[in-house]
Amino acid sequence: MSIILETIIVNTVYLLFPIAVYLVYIAYIRNMDLEEKKVFLDLAVFSSVYFIIRYGLDFDHIIPLVLLNIPLLLCYLKRNYSSSLLLSGICIFYCYHIVKIPLFILFIEYFIYFILYHYVIHKRLTPSYIISYFVLVKSFMVSFEVNFFIRVESSAIENAFYVFFLLFIFVSISYFILYFLRKGEEIMDLNATMNELEKEKRVRASLFKITHEIKNPIAVCKGYLDMMDAKDQEGVRRYTKIIKDEIGRTLVLMDDFLSCTKVKIQKEEVDLYLLLDEISGALSPLFKKNHIETDFQIPDDELYVMVDYNRMKQVLVNVLKNAIEAKCIKRKSKVWLRVLEEKDFISIEIKDNGIGMSPATLKRVDEMFYTTKEKGTGLGVSLSKEIVELHGGKMKYLSTEGRGTTVIIQLPVSDMS
Repeated sequence: MSIILETIIVNTVYLLFPIAVYLVYIAYIRNMDLEEKKVFLDLAVFSSVYFIIRYGLDFDHIIPLVLLNIPLLLCYLKRNYSSSLLLSGICIFYCYHIVKIPLFILFIEYFIYFILYHYVIHKRLTPSYIISYFVLVKSFMVSFEVNFFIRVESSAIENAFYVFFLLFIFVSISYFILYFLRKGEEIMDLNATMNELEKEKRVRASLFKITHEIKNPIAVCKGYLDMMDAKDQEGVRRYTKIIKDEIGRTLVLMDDFLSCTKVKIQKEEVDLYLLLDEISGALSPLFKKNHIETDFQIPDDELYVMVDYNRMKQVLVNVLKNAIEAKCIKRKSKVWLRVLEEKDFISIEIKDNGIGMSPATLKRVDEMFYTTKEKGTGLGVSLSKEIVELHGGKMKYLSTEGRGTTVIIQLPVSDMS
């Protein structure tokens, strides 16, 4: 029993350690784009597989071979086709090599996983269906393989207990690792997005400071202009040089400020539904903390758009964060989200039943530095609108005081791959 327990613990560590390193790395490299994250997640997954194969195999137990399927399940959940096919090949090879299960049976098993995955995606079912179907197929195949190839000489009752034990270990460790990865990504994504949003607000709020810096040289120029006397040519030459220097210093200050505050975007192919699902998961603790019910209609499908992943996440997080802060204490708060696919554009509609805005506030909602919040900077909405417009889209606010607010983000179809 101690050998079995040691095998389980050691292989779990082999699975978990590369994923933990991956989470630490993406937390350290904050400006990593979506494609880079996929590459490093693949590296973590294949490192887990390597550690199990190289150090975790125990020829007396089938446990490590069963746990090899967890990285495969992770790739399916992350919609990584190429890695899932490669991992399927690795699992087939080692199952055949270690326990001599016929190749055609193994090919059938992993082909079923592949077909069921595409069925779930086609039917737009939730990711939990992928896990359920995967476990269901694994249960049947493990039972078949244990009884006919692995423990042929054991009794049916012994094999039944053995299969139950294997499946219990597989399901328990799968959910543990998936929960660890999901929560780690949610915490870091939310933290990175919030930090980026606050950074933008602080940079733009520095306009107040730069105004003071620009005011000084302008005041100097005005003073020397007031002292100028056209009859005093020597004084004019001396004052003109000083005025030119002060104007040059002012232009340098303005160029430095503009270079810091200019929004830049780098478009890449992004699965919009996956992005919305990630944001929903990352903000779920905030919704629960504020007792806000959510109705997010996010299909479990694929909808690729050409956007800046981090910038668009910044916009969506800001809108949802505003919806949370606008909750009404007099009634049950709720936030809705849905995606509409139109002929010329795709709309992301976010609606709340919060305090809403007066006509005067709604008219100035996207005005820079205008805010009704006690500690607000008035930059979040204007920055979000600027980012959406840089994508060729539009951002609209509809609101009724006391009834709630609706934000519509439109992205052009012409900008999609």
